Amino acid sequence: MTHIPTNAGLVQPIEEIGPICRENGVLYLVDACQSVGQRVLETERICCDFLTATHRKYLRGTRGSGFLYVSDQALTLGLEPLFIDMQGARWTAGDRYEPAESARRFEDWEFPYALLLASAEATRYALAVGVERAQARCSILAARLRAKLEHDGLRILDRGAELGALVTAEISGWQPEPFKRALDATGVNSSLSYFENARYDFGDKHVDWCLRLSPHYYNTEEEVDRVVELIHDLKPEG
Repeated sequence: MTHIPTNAGLVQPIEEIGPICRENGVLYLVDACQSVGQRVLETERICCDFLTATHRKYLRGTRGSGFLYVSDQALTLGLEPLFIDMQGARWTAGDRYEPAESARRFEDWEFPYALLLASAEATRYALAVGVERAQARCSILAARLRAKLEHDGLRILDRGAELGALVTAEISGWQPEPFKRALDATGVNSSLSYFENARYDFGDKHVDWCLRLSPHYYNTEEEVDRVVELIHDLKPEG
């Protein structure tokens, strides 16, 4: 289950799904790529067997690094990676090996220690700020951004009972690349999502591409308002 999809602000009810999987003996993996650092995550409440994340999103760590959480239950079941090396196991005989008892069995010998150290520092920074505070602040800014963009005439594409800080909107009258160049020129950091990356979702919403903005706790209300003004002032080429 993807906690927060890349191309929408939807927050999936991962804590409601976990107990159902546990009750029925179904292995449960949560993709928290977009939610770690933005949302409070407690694996015991989620009841997941695995949880994966990248550091480069809301944790603001290094690209190319991430982490895997493995539950004690998954380890007890004897689960291990498809390829295992001397970091994750001991070669005990010609035809036998013993995987590490801990989640270390999922690690590789080759390890990007510089990225690891940088991402550890980013994680400590996030914990010092407080994930609860970050979640509350991100939610406030995202709600403000959606309201401002919608009031300005843009169609907000985010759907769901609960929304995170990923804000997606349809931009009419533009092709994606010219729009991105124009917005980049204003100094706004944004990204685009395309139909080929979210065929079911974008097919239902009848869009070929969309703008994605991701306010974080360090942003201000004034910056949110300014982004809306800058988008409004952009004129399509030609």
